[in-house]
Amino acid sequence: MLNDSNINILGSANNYPYPDSSNSAIFFAYATPRGIGSPQNSPNIPLALTGMTALENFFKNAGIPPRARETPKALTHFQDDRVDEYYWLRDRDSPETIDLLNRENEYTKRVTSGLEGLEDQLFLEIKGRIKETDLSVPVRKGNYNYFAKTQEGLQYPMHARKRIGSETEEILVDENDEAFGHSFFALGGLAVSPSEELAAILSDTDGSELYKLTVRSIASPSYIKAQLEECYYGLAWSLDSLSVFYTKTDRQMRPYQVWRLDLQSGQSELVFQEDDAGYFVGIGTTKDDKFIAIESASKTTTQIFTIDAAAPLTRPVPFSERVKDLEYSIEHWKDRFFVVSNRDNPDFSLMVVEEGVNDHLKWEPYLETSEAVRLLDIEVFADFMAIQERHLATTRLRVVDLRSKNIFEVEKSEEVSTIDIGENEEFESKILRYEYASMITPRSVFEIDLETRQSTLLKQSEVLGNFDQTRYKTFRVWADARDGTKIPISVVCRSDLQASEIGYPALIYGYGSYEHSIDPAFSSARLSLLDRGMLFAFAHVRGGGEMGRAWYMDGKLDRKTHTFTDFIDCTQTLIESGWADRSKIAARGGSAGGMLMGAIANMAPELYKVIVAEVPFVDCLTTILDPSLPLTTFEWEEWGNPVTDESIYELMKSYTPYENVAQTQYPFMLVTAGLNDPRVSYWEPAKWVQRLRVKTINPRVILKTEMGAGHQGPSGRYDAWRDEAFVYAYLLSALGLA
Repeated sequence: MLNDSNINILGSANNYPYPDSSNSAIFFAYATPRGIGSPQNSPNIPLALTGMTALENFFKNAGIPPRARETPKALTHFQDDRVDEYYWLRDRDSPETIDLLNRENEYTKRVTSGLEGLEDQLFLEIKGRIKETDLSVPVRKGNYNYFAKTQEGLQYPMHARKRIGSETEEILVDENDEAFGHSFFALGGLAVSPSEELAAILSDTDGSELYKLTVRSIASPSYIKAQLEECYYGLAWSLDSLSVFYTKTDRQMRPYQVWRLDLQSGQSELVFQEDDAGYFVGIGTTKDDKFIAIESASKTTTQIFTIDAAAPLTRPVPFSERVKDLEYSIEHWKDRFFVVSNRDNPDFSLMVVEEGVNDHLKWEPYLETSEAVRLLDIEVFADFMAIQERHLATTRLRVVDLRSKNIFEVEKSEEVSTIDIGENEEFESKILRYEYASMITPRSVFEIDLETRQSTLLKQSEVLGNFDQTRYKTFRVWADARDGTKIPISVVCRSDLQASEIGYPALIYGYGSYEHSIDPAFSSARLSLLDRGMLFAFAHVRGGGEMGRAWYMDGKLDRKTHTFTDFIDCTQTLIESGWADRSKIAARGGSAGGMLMGAIANMAPELYKVIVAEVPFVDCLTTILDPSLPLTTFEWEEWGNPVTDESIYELMKSYTPYENVAQTQYPFMLVTAGLNDPRVSYWEPAKWVQRLRVKTINPRVILKTEMGAGHQGPSGRYDAWRDEAFVYAYLLSALGLA
């Protein structure tokens, strides 16, 4: 179903699939322009503003859209009867289902055929800003520097290393080779053994997020030590390099087991199993490689088990007993553990405990907590610790000298920006790698000397062409929600635009679930919209984590509707403050953010000219009621359990997009799906589109399904750029700007 998360491939807290990561972010929002003069030396792209948009004509000329067979199925719960006329679409093995999805794709092509020239132009603009042959900043671990590189014309990166002092390059994984013969490829994990001789690789070729685990020699890649099918995220090595730990899922796609692969015998043994359906299991190692950590966690409760990495055959030891609503993470340091936990503070605090003490009541506070500051993560070194925090919808980094407890904050140049801990593999290092970006500053990799506090820029993602940062500006607007809460909005636009009586075409992005924060970040692709005079905004609505744990709690369970009303209130604020043109507003969101798109379409269809809902979770009530579907029981702590709680059932029924389609005029809509999506099943957007067509006035909706991919859409970078150009073309046309 959902549980959107990042994938850690090379040990970084933030994984970027390509050296220019900003161009791979498919779930970022974008904005739309007004035909005014461009800044000096910036592209002056004419816009055709007409009474009737070209897209309206395209819909009229595309013929009759696909209609699915209506076979009403009664769904009864708490004596409440609902009817789902498209329930049968859940049968993905049915030729009729596949035929409908194919016909939907054909209809989408007909509707958008007139946009192909614009799409091509946008694709060339996006591609033209990217340094296609590029190299990431090397990261040292042990005797090697590790890096990723891309090559012009190739869809995927290569992961490689060089021994310190040598120029000889060793390829760990060439994703292009792994992807050969497949329309989709995703690297789910890459872990090098402590001996530095072997690589464990997780690969997915259909988007299902079930991975093949391959362990092979780095020096002789054709020498495969082991291969296993249907594994999940997470890899950990024993110190002797003879055991690899990995995870497996149950039938509901819940990771619930940890297995140990013995490379000498080629046999695997079960190490840990979580029987509570509300918990997910993950695996990793501490930074010093001394402990393998198994985390079993629900949405509100964590329990960690450790295994001495030097004794991989020993049983996992609980770090603490399981305590309801106690959440924590750990990092080993010398003879103790640092613990980040909500035990004493809902926004988490830093604690410490001696190694071998397995009692959460004996965790001792290490630093004083700060009000309204959310502690996110730590990076431990021999003498220092980096602390990542969030305050007022922005991130910050502080560094603690573990010898004196003196603290300093890493400086950043812009208020509306994002600073993150980067890749730091060496425990004894006195250098902290960190990353910085804003909506006008490309992703930048820095190192700071923790003794002298001097920062050095190692690399900033290069934007080709005539990019000039001074042509753009970023700022924050605060919206007044209907209950008086202040909602932050991060905005970027051309620097010559000023608030006016009419405002500018705007695209607003939202998510607002799982305490996931949408932080201000750069996208070179987005420049194609900004240069046309468009305004782009992130609405940091409740349900996300931008303003701390209370912000998340105020947008989940029985308060979920705050997520939807906040987004609408943010839209109104941008209009009333003179930044957004009331007649030219677009909205975009994916996954749980796609549910947000469905909700605002039902609640305020007149407010938006076009909505892009990517892999949207729109049939959430029916899905959450069915424990047999992937990930359902795990989600009850996020949305509530409508199976047993009638009030939650009624609440979800009141906002579920599929249940609340109205007989009114909806915006232009672009909906996407992935046939192999394990998080949001393809039938949710497919059914929703059918109901929109039947029940609404003048329906203008298309469905684009990736028939060989999953939740993340196209996997190759050129395919992703092409897909983004397609979305841009649709938006521009819907807004009457092309």
